[in-house]
Amino acid sequence: MRKLLLCVATAALAVSGAAQAAGDAEAGKGKIGLCVACHGTDGKGIMPMYPNLNGQNATYLESALKAYRDGNRTGGTAPIMAPMAANLSDQDIADIAAYYSQL
Repeated sequence: MRKLLLCVATAALAVSGAAQAAGDAEAGKGKIGLCVACHGTDGKGIMPMYPNLNGQNATYLESALKAYRDGNRTGGTAPIMAPMAANLSDQDIADIAAYYSQL
């Protein structure tokens, strides 16, 4: 019984994690207009102060963008990133994260 509960709990976490990071990379490609100024279409920062996003974990990218958007991330480049993320929906963020993570 314990093993069954553990399996069910693990499966539920996997499904919820997949639903959280369910971005559409193709849609994200069309939503990176503001991002390319610093992170490029290839996800490589144009200057050392801008991080590379290509190949980064999608869940991390989503979390970071939401934190900038919601005012929960205030250090470093937050004064630049917060206005960039301000008008992004959760779906926009998931799509952008999916795009950059797959590069």
